Amino acid sequence: MTHLELTATYVGGPTAILDVAGLRFITDPTFDPAGTSYETPAYTLRKGGAPAVGTDLLGDIDAVLLSHDHHFDNLDRAGRALLARARRVFVPLVGAERLGAGATGLAPWQTVTLESPTGPIVRITAAPARHGPVGGDRGPVVGFLLSDASSNDARPRSIYVSGDTVWYEGVEEVAQRADVRVAFLFMGAARVREVGPAHLTMTADEGVLAARAMPDAVIVPLHYEGWAHFSEGRAEIERVFAAGNLSDRLCWLTPGQATKIDEA
Repeated sequence: MTHLELTATYVGGPTAILDVAGLRFITDPTFDPAGTSYETPAYTLRKGGAPAVGTDLLGDIDAVLLSHDHHFDNLDRAGRALLARARRVFVPLVGAERLGAGATGLAPWQTVTLESPTGPIVRITAAPARHGPVGGDRGPVVGFLLSDASSNDARPRSIYVSGDTVWYEGVEEVAQRADVRVAFLFMGAARVREVGPAHLTMTADEGVLAARAMPDAVIVPLHYEGWAHFSEGRAEIERVFAAGNLSDRLCWLTPGQATKIDEA
């Protein structure tokens, strides 16, 4: 089975640099300083963590994997300014309409390819996501699957970036349709009091469900710290994974430090 070389660098929140097969991807770019507040008509989001990597150190960006453009904790002001530097920006269909020229909108299970000058062609597949409970999700979101485009496997060996989603049948379908070897799960059980009590991203318990559905995957938590609206952090994730005898599946990225993940 073909696989992709992967090195990941944690920036903070939902943001990571993924160096994959000679291409550089950025997930949900957030680069504003700690202490920034974002007021909306319904609520205010507060950023508590500083980015571990500055935008001046990013180098060339082949693609931004933007799960959605309409929440500041997934695309802050500095992150939005960064989009113009990227060769490609992939986002849900409605997000591409808002962002305009330069953004490519993808519906769930739609695929595109990106050619690397030094490695294999990478297939990018939009994955389904639901940003909250049934009937109360927070707008269109997609996740992403990265795989070697030369693979003819029915379940291609893949890197999965969940985006902001809860565990539901769409994520279960990802596990069924792809041989996920590295899963970047957006966790933290985000809750915004003004919009209701429901969690809007995966809880630690839901992360365990995803890990069990993707039994060969290294689980890399993202988006569990750095913002005031997270209700669970690293300690809770570690506790729940330990209770499920899954601690050895977790891979915690050190902020600002490139980590090679061989299982991709």
